[in-house]
Amino acid sequence: MDEIAIIAPEKRLFTPFNIVSGIIVLMGLIITVIRFTKGLGAVTNLSDYNPWGIWIGFDLLVGVALAAGGYVTSAAVYIFGLKRFHFAVRPAVLTGFLGYLFVVIALTYDVGRPWRLPYPFIMQSGTTSLLFEVAACVSLYLTVLFLEFSPAALEWLGLKKARKLAVNLTIVLTIFGVILSTLHQSSLGALFLIAPSKLHPLWYSPYLPVFFFISSIVAGLSMVIFESSLSSRFFIDKMDSAHIAGKDQLILGFGKAASVVLAGYFAIKVIGVSAGDNWHLLATPYGIWFLVELLGFVALPCLLYAIGVRDRNLKLIKWTSLLAVLGIILNRFNVSLVAFNWHLPSNERYFPHWMEIGISLFIVTLGILVFRFIVTRMPIFYEHPDYPEEH
Repeated sequence: MDEIAIIAPEKRLFTPFNIVSGIIVLMGLIITVIRFTKGLGAVTNLSDYNPWGIWIGFDLLVGVALAAGGYVTSAAVYIFGLKRFHFAVRPAVLTGFLGYLFVVIALTYDVGRPWRLPYPFIMQSGTTSLLFEVAACVSLYLTVLFLEFSPAALEWLGLKKARKLAVNLTIVLTIFGVILSTLHQSSLGALFLIAPSKLHPLWYSPYLPVFFFISSIVAGLSMVIFESSLSSRFFIDKMDSAHIAGKDQLILGFGKAASVVLAGYFAIKVIGVSAGDNWHLLATPYGIWFLVELLGFVALPCLLYAIGVRDRNLKLIKWTSLLAVLGIILNRFNVSLVAFNWHLPSNERYFPHWMEIGISLFIVTLGILVFRFIVTRMPIFYEHPDYPEEH
């Protein structure tokens, strides 16, 4: 590790972050006990009209999209040959692995019976089911991400032979990961194709699988920029010279790619409106909200990314990545909650119970704590001294 990493910051137990995260974890544990002893009804506002709440809309749909940085970065480096971004692979893969791991943990709260998670492989209605496809791809991709992350853990544990075997699988795992991501990112959108009468026409489209897949690439690129910016602020003492020297090029390169993908995403969203001949709906309240999402969280970040790359304005690109991430969250909320069951009267619409929000906050906090635990101990932001130039 570089000299800069030798200077360890003073460790304090009662920092504002530790105190707040400790309170959230304690609250989450209490709600967890209530959830698994008293059932869904005690902690959620779910109903027959709204069987899926924010544990699906946020924890699953948003979580999977924002964890796309792993396959996007691995594909850029190992398939498209952008070796100058190689230093960013491990942080991106770790974020993706933790993202999918906590998506599965979140699902146990919704399912309520963790021992039934393997059921799709044992008792299911058929391999043509979209839920089976999503379950299979997510579980397989979580395994792939674990294997992609394993070299860092094996270096930390000093298991050189196992680490060599894992490194030799890199290309195969990358290709497998891209295929699985393409399948399940698009399948999550396809789930809503079975509810054409429940999803508002402006969000319902035969192109929903394409929308979800393309937007996951935007989410992946933006999350890598956003995470890189935060890591440079909070884990700078853990970074070697390659990370510190390359982060600006990473932000510019991924910002340029995100602008191009957002332009394509904007175009196919407009095509979706045109294909459904839904132009007249844009003048309704739902239409105005749709335009807020399309113009404010797709067209605007597309433009700001382009301006930031042209002017080499790193600060603008970093803030734009946050705007793009918020846009992905807004889109998944709109599809799964806001525009879903749009025809119901307001008193029958779903709004999450505070304990549902508490569990989501609990899971996000756990993810951040585990990420911090790993990057402060394992070679994520630096090369292990026993394997120079081998990562």
